[in-house]
Amino acid sequence: MLVEKSVALQPYNTFGIAARAQRLLRVRKADLLPDLIGQPGWRPDRVCVLGGGSNIVLTGDVDRLVLKVEILGQRLLRETEAGYLVEAEAGEDWHDFVTWTLDRGWPGLENLALIPGSVGAAPVQNIGAYGLELQDRFHSLDAVDLHSGQVFSLDAAQCGFGYRDSVFKHERAGAQGYGLAGRALITRVRFWLPRRWQPVLGYLELERKAAEAGLAQPTARQIFDWVCQIRRAKLPDPAEIGNVGSFFKNPLVSPEQCADIIARDPAVVHYPLPDGRIKLAAGWLIEACGWKGKTMGHAGVYEKQALVLVNRSDVQHPCSGAEVMTLAAAIQTSVYERFGIRLEIEPVLW
Repeated sequence: MLVEKSVALQPYNTFGIAARAQRLLRVRKADLLPDLIGQPGWRPDRVCVLGGGSNIVLTGDVDRLVLKVEILGQRLLRETEAGYLVEAEAGEDWHDFVTWTLDRGWPGLENLALIPGSVGAAPVQNIGAYGLELQDRFHSLDAVDLHSGQVFSLDAAQCGFGYRDSVFKHERAGAQGYGLAGRALITRVRFWLPRRWQPVLGYLELERKAAEAGLAQPTARQIFDWVCQIRRAKLPDPAEIGNVGSFFKNPLVSPEQCADIIARDPAVVHYPLPDGRIKLAAGWLIEACGWKGKTMGHAGVYEKQALVLVNRSDVQHPCSGAEVMTLAAAIQTSVYERFGIRLEIEPVLW
């Protein structure tokens, strides 16, 4: 494994932010990692892991060693009367993996179609869309401890999944703490796909698609196609317009907070959750503050979906991380001043 020096990261982050990595190492074999970590001079605190680059915002040049995960492979591990246990290496493209499972007649991941990024990054964010989250199909994963070189496995409970959250996003607290932020590199992920599959349609846009087609029980492939159509209609393709998808998390508030906002803005989009809290549509809050379609520097708010920030640069004038963060901060201030809600940034900041 050769370390490359001063590598341009613009092709490796879907926002297309211009930045460079002082050092970059392409990880193509998981079994070489323990030896790498055991070498003299290894600094786990000076390492960052790069997957598909679809959930990071580069705030400047990266002076740490970037481990770019390029481990490939996908396979069926076990088939029973109850379902299928499938596995993918961390460097596989997420959407390609979803397509691969459906092509082989293993439904269950169709609602998560067209989410950009790699398989290894998916558990970190506990990706979710259209009524389904990764944790609903997750079985287990393998990873390498960047401090000790030890290989370990985690099940769903050990991953600590939450709304766009996992143990991989939290710092370790104390000697017995279990936070794994900056400590682990995920090498492969396994999913359990039930044979007795039922469509997940608890999302308004999918319900509309099913009603238009006159289908109470659509197939997994039909849901996959609908999700792709919906996403393409309202979200920009990173290959055409740089972005990282949803830039802010949908805020969760108490019923009392929601009632207070509704009293002032009756049209606010909100969704009751099983635990009693209310999820507000961050995109609606941003649009209500007048940001939809606006641009600051070379960063802007997508004209079809205010929750998405986009790259408005050209070849001569690339977008910088500072421009993106300036726009994000301005949006956060506007939303807080009007609604008293602090929007939380969803992607990871480097």
